[in-house]
Amino acid sequence: MNVLACIDASRSATGVCDYAAWASLRLDAPLVFLHVLDHSSFPVHGDLSGNIGLGSREHLLEELANLDEKRARLMREQGQLMLEAALERARADGVAEPVSRQRHGDLVDTLQELEPEIRLLVMGRQGEEADSLGRHVGTHLESVVRTMHRPILVTAGEFRPPRSVMLAFDNGPSTRKGVDMIADSLLFKGMPIHLLMVGADTKDAWEALNAAKARLEQAGHQVEAAIRAGEVEATLLDYEAEYDIDMIVMGAYGHSRIRQFFVGSTTTNILARTTRPLLLLR
Repeated sequence: MNVLACIDASRSATGVCDYAAWASLRLDAPLVFLHVLDHSSFPVHGDLSGNIGLGSREHLLEELANLDEKRARLMREQGQLMLEAALERARADGVAEPVSRQRHGDLVDTLQELEPEIRLLVMGRQGEEADSLGRHVGTHLESVVRTMHRPILVTAGEFRPPRSVMLAFDNGPSTRKGVDMIADSLLFKGMPIHLLMVGADTKDAWEALNAAKARLEQAGHQVEAAIRAGEVEATLLDYEAEYDIDMIVMGAYGHSRIRQFFVGSTTTNILARTTRPLLLLR
């Protein structure tokens, strides 16, 4: 199975390349770069034959078709150049034989089709459409995270070799899975792990936290465990800054879409605010 990195023309592309190369080397897994020519990026012209008069309709329709064809060709060529640059960057990072793919269609549909081949998906927090939106999360990313059932590493900012990891632990199924994933994976082998639970400091909470700590220590990790009260997003990000954490691991979208519509999503808020990569588990 592959480390699959989604490449586009956004500013996040270089970080995606470097984190994907890092993950590929740590996991000893093949690295594949993917560029999707999304059909929604192209203008769709309806039937204009009833709107164009004075004998010019055929000429204008032919010209529109030629412009669309030329634009599609330029988009393909641009994508191929981006993929070539990504391959060159990955080789410079130490990946021996990275490969590239260019596909036509919807990004989410394409990733669903490729999902059986994916071990880890790497994407930037923002795509091309969101580069001018500050720290807003790209719409494609949110759709992918809600749809896919593979771990997704979301990059933010320039590459920084991860040296420490924080697992946002709530004793739910996805974070218990996260404990096992960290313990068994080569991705974080030898790294210190911080387990942080946000909530009430109770005996039951500590029992769950200490069980997770023991599991990680058995796997050879140095582990710090803590429970802190406060608003979830702010508490996680404050802890990240306090201990200079290089990557957060957390479950993705644990509540229903209806609840998220009214109260927002911890995942989306963390994605929008963190300056470090975020590994999302489903």
